[in-house]
Parts: sequence; C-alpha cells; structure tokens
Amino acid sequence: MASIECVTLEVVDPTAASLFYTTVFGPDIPVRPQASEAPTTGFRGFTLSLVVSQPATVNGFIDAALGAGATSLKPAAKSLWGYGGVVQAPDGTIWTIASASKKDTGPATRQIDEIVLQLGAADVAATKRFYVDLGLAVAKSYGSRYVEFAIPSSPVKLSLYKRRALAKVAGVAPDGTGSHRLIIGGDTGPFTDPDGFVWELTGS
Repeated sequence: MASIECVTLEVVDPTAASLFYTTVFGPDIPVRPQASEAPTTGFRGFTLSLVVSQPATVNGFIDAALGAGATSLKPAAKSLWGYGGVVQAPDGTIWTIASASKKDTGPATRQIDEIVLQLGAADVAATKRFYVDLGLAVAKSYGSRYVEFAIPSSPVKLSLYKRRALAKVAGVAPDGTGSHRLIIGGDTGPFTDPDGFVWELTGS
C-alpha cells in the first residue's frame, strides 16, 4: 500500500519557509522546503489541509499563520460540513485548516488530527484509475468530482478534486501555469501522475 511520508515544497527561500512551518504548525510537520525558482503563476493545482478537533484549534492555527506572514484567502467560518478557513503561506502554498465540529469541547490545542494533500485533477476518474493501478485503495468516491484514498498508516493522506472545484474551495481563480512546485515523497515512485504531480521514492 502506498504511503506519503512527506511533501517537498519548492520555494524561493527554504530557510524562511522552514521557520514559518515549524513556528506555525510545529517541528513534526512532514513538509520539507527546497530551493527552487521554477516558473509558476496562479493556482498551483493543489492544497494542503490540516484537520483538527474543534473551532478554537482552527482559529489558533489560522491566527498563528497570519501572524507569521500568511495571507487570508477565506476567513474561518461555519459551513454545512463544519468550521474552517483558508490561508496562503508566504511561499505561496495554500492551506485549509478545518474541523468537522462546529462547537468547542475544550481549550484550543496544537493537535493536528490529519494532514491531507488535495490534488486538482483535470479528469478525476482517469487520475483515480492511475492511482488504483499503483495499488492505492479508494476510501470514498463521488463520481468524477472527488476521491479519497485509504492509506491509514500514511503521515499525509491523499484526495483528488476537480481542479476548478478545488480552486473554489481555496478561494482562488483556477487558472495557473508552470510548475506545481510540489514533490510527493513516499514508498512508491518515482513517477509523474496524469496531472503533472511528481512523486519520488523516499529513503524511509
């Protein structure tokens, strides 16, 4: 079964990016900034999502991100599915921070329950087949709109959205060109998926 051990974010200033992520999300966040000046414009086709237990924890992470230089794309608010907001890190990576709960059950914590890499696909069904052929099991699937893979032991979960739908969730325009500025590291690879996302084999 495939596992994502970490994600490498290609950034202009790795030192600043490392400081941002360890300060905001903690030292154990499985994100590795790497120097790159690969051309990229607009939406890079992916988001990262932190799933936490309650709204107070959502607010704590969002406030910390904004205090460290992130930009608010969607202020935290209640919705049909829970509570959450969207920020863009100084390096350009888009982060959703959300909870399925709409009510607090205690003080805010720094506990992250799940980290989910959400990839925008031009053809969700085709990209789903690609990953299933590599051995990933499907946990949830909503036709050609959304797929969630079952990789329970993985530090980073994986899901697929229609690119335009993912951009809408993120609060940005769907257009973008150039590099994704993302390398997915795990126990499967190296390969490039149908939407141009690069995977590499990690040493773990």
